[in-house]
Amino acid sequence: MKINILATSDTHGFLFPTNYVNLKDNKPFGLLRCASCFKDQKEKMENTVTIDNGDFIEGSPLAYFIAKVKKQPSPSQISNTFNMMDYDFGVLGNHEFNYGLDYLHKAIKESDRQFLCANIIDEHNNHPLGKPYAIKNVNGIKIGFLGLTTQGTTKWENPDNLKGLKFLSAADTAKKYVPEMCKQTDLNVIVYHGGIEKDEFGNPTEELNGENETYEILSNIDGIDAIVTGHQHRKIAGHLFNVPIIQVGHRGEYVGHIELDIDKQDGKYSVKNSNAELIETKGYQIDNDIAKTLLPIQNQINNWLDEPMANIQGNMEFNDSFNVRLNKNSFIQFIQEIQMTTMGVDISATALFNNEAHGFENPITMRNIITNYVYPNTLAVLEITGADLKAAIETSAKYFTAENGNITINHDYIFPKAKHYNYDMYEGIDYVINVAKPFGQRVTKLLYHGKPVVSNQKLKIALNIYRAVGGGNFTMFNASKIIKKDGRMMSQLIADYLRNHKNIKAKNNHNFKVIYEP
Repeated sequence: MKINILATSDTHGFLFPTNYVNLKDNKPFGLLRCASCFKDQKEKMENTVTIDNGDFIEGSPLAYFIAKVKKQPSPSQISNTFNMMDYDFGVLGNHEFNYGLDYLHKAIKESDRQFLCANIIDEHNNHPLGKPYAIKNVNGIKIGFLGLTTQGTTKWENPDNLKGLKFLSAADTAKKYVPEMCKQTDLNVIVYHGGIEKDEFGNPTEELNGENETYEILSNIDGIDAIVTGHQHRKIAGHLFNVPIIQVGHRGEYVGHIELDIDKQDGKYSVKNSNAELIETKGYQIDNDIAKTLLPIQNQINNWLDEPMANIQGNMEFNDSFNVRLNKNSFIQFIQEIQMTTMGVDISATALFNNEAHGFENPITMRNIITNYVYPNTLAVLEITGADLKAAIETSAKYFTAENGNITINHDYIFPKAKHYNYDMYEGIDYVINVAKPFGQRVTKLLYHGKPVVSNQKLKIALNIYRAVGGGNFTMFNASKIIKKDGRMMSQLIADYLRNHKNIKAKNNHNFKVIYEP
C-alpha cells in the first residue's frame, strides 16, 4: 500500500502567476498552478493527504491590498482559495503574524484545513492557535501529523503581534510529542515551518540559533516517518537520516510529494520504501474555476497599483542589483532620505531585498513601491554608539568576497537560501569597505559630518524593525536601544511621502565605496 503526501509552503499570498512587476506577467509559480497540480496528482495517486506548511497570509501585493488597503478583517480571498483546494492540514509560518493576532485568528476560523500548532503556547500553556497534532486514518493506517513553527518568529516579528504567546523550540517540542504519538499511531509525519541547519555530514550551514532545527529533530528522535520543511525557500527532495524530506521553494513554484510504501508484518505497519520529489508547477495552467472567484480582487489590485503618485526628475531605475549594492543608486538614496525625514535623524540603513527589485519608474506608482519594497516592515530609531555602527557595517561587509581580484557575493548569502536582505547600505555617513581585508577589518574609512566616528560616540539611526531588533545576526542592535517607532508599514510610509512630494529629483551622493585593494 502507498501513502502519498502533497504539500505546499511559503506561498506568501501569491495566487496568480505574477509578481505584479508587470500587468500581464505569466510567471512559473502561484497557488492557482498548485491547485491544478493537486487535481492532476490526486487523480494518479491513492491515499493522498494534502498539507500547507505556512506563510500563506503575507508577502504579495494581493495580500497587502487585502489587509492594509481594503482593511478586510481577514484574508478571505486567500482562505477561500485554500479551501477550494481541499487541504487536510496546515501549520503557521512566521509571517502569519505580520498583520496581527486578530487577523490571524479570523484566517484560521474561516479555513477548512485543520491547523496544527504544537510549539506556540499561551501564558497558561494552552495551544490557542491549533492542536499540537492530529491523527488521520488513511485506509486503515493511523498517521500522526505534528505541526511546528520556527521559534525564530520572535526575533523579527513586531512584539505587539505576539502578545501572550511563547514560541518553544521545535526540537524540544517534537521530543515531547513524537513518543506520545507513537503510542497511538502506525506512522508519524512532522510538518515544520522551519528549515535545515546542517548538511548531511552534520556541518552547520548557518548560525545555530534555533531558527531552523530539522537536523536536530531527525538526528535525535525516533519514530518519524516523513518531514515537510519550509521557511528557508530552499528546493529539497531527498532523505536525511533515512527519513524522506521535502522543501518546496516559495510562491508555489513547486508542489512537494512524499510517497511512503507501507508494509505490514506481525500486525504492525512500517515504511518499506519511500520517495521524495518536487513537482514543478510551471507546466500546469492555473485553475480557472478558482481564478474566476478572484478576478474582482485582482482587477481592483491592478487599478490601485497603476495609479500615478509622483514624477521623477532623472532616473531611479536599474537592471543590475549587484551593481547597486556595490555603487549605490538614486533609488537607494531616495529610500534613505524618506527614512531619515520621517524619523527625524540623519543616519539611515536599508537593503535591496531581492534581485527582482528594479527601482522606480516614471511616474512612480504603487506597483513600483510594492514590488521594490516587498516586506511589511515598519521603522524604528535606535540610539547606538560609533562602535555599534562600525560593527554593523562590518557585518554587512561579509556579503562580499573576491575571486581573482573581482568582487562577488559571499556564498553564505546565496546558499542555503538567498539572503540579499542582510546586506545594508548606509546613508548620512561616508565609508569605505575593502573586500581584500579580513572579516571584521574591512571598514577602512568611516566619517560622520566629515569627522571620523569614534567608538563611544552617540548616534541615532533609522532602521526597519527586523534589523532594529537584531534580525540577520546584527547583534549590535536590539530592542533595548529603540527610542522611537513609526507604526506605518514602509510601503505605506513611502506612499504617504509621495502624496506630499509630487516631484522627486533623482540623485546619488556616492557616500560609500566597495573596493578590492590588497
